[in-house]
Amino acid sequence: MRVRVRQHVNPLAQKYQTPLSPLEWEKVYLQPNQPLHLDIGCAKGRFLLSMAQIETDWNFLGLEIREPLVHEANKWRDELELTNLHYLFCNVNHSLRSLLSSLPTGTLQRVTIQFPDPWFKTRHGKRRIVQPQLVEELADYLAPGGIVFLQSDIEFVAVEMRDRFVANPAFHRLGTGKWLAQNPLPVSTEREISTTEKGEPVYRAVFERVRS
Repeated sequence: MRVRVRQHVNPLAQKYQTPLSPLEWEKVYLQPNQPLHLDIGCAKGRFLLSMAQIETDWNFLGLEIREPLVHEANKWRDELELTNLHYLFCNVNHSLRSLLSSLPTGTLQRVTIQFPDPWFKTRHGKRRIVQPQLVEELADYLAPGGIVFLQSDIEFVAVEMRDRFVANPAFHRLGTGKWLAQNPLPVSTEREISTTEKGEPVYRAVFERVRS
């Protein structure tokens, strides 16, 4: 049965303000010390479902604010018996630090933020995922040399995300062009496929956590 959920939820609503408690990672993954790929705003989770089957020597964690999608994604994971994949319901802007603080040191090595809700109105800017605090928290826990991959089909959203990582000295932007021409990962999201099939642009940027 297909899960029906609202396309957008307001992350500032009271029901989304409670942070997650730290996890016991040895109960989440069969091999908790493998490098971790964190997908923020994973939606239905199909991107990570494919990635986890391709890169079996990585662990994958999807965070999503729409709880029914998380339950459905974890069902798909269980059906495939994947021990390197997990999905969590949370508001990342209130849970990221408590979540990452219990990670084995150096395991967070890749972060993706793909096609987040744009919240077009200026007064709704605080609802967007990539806030300066989120960038700071990723800087604190992403391993040196770790990668952040951003993409959106809405240019102003991509610009805002890019500029917030540019503004943080812990990150160095990779590439020489205005936008990255190709997705460097082996899997595309459903939104990316749909956008490119329509001949519309996708705005991409990659950042590296500065090595000490």
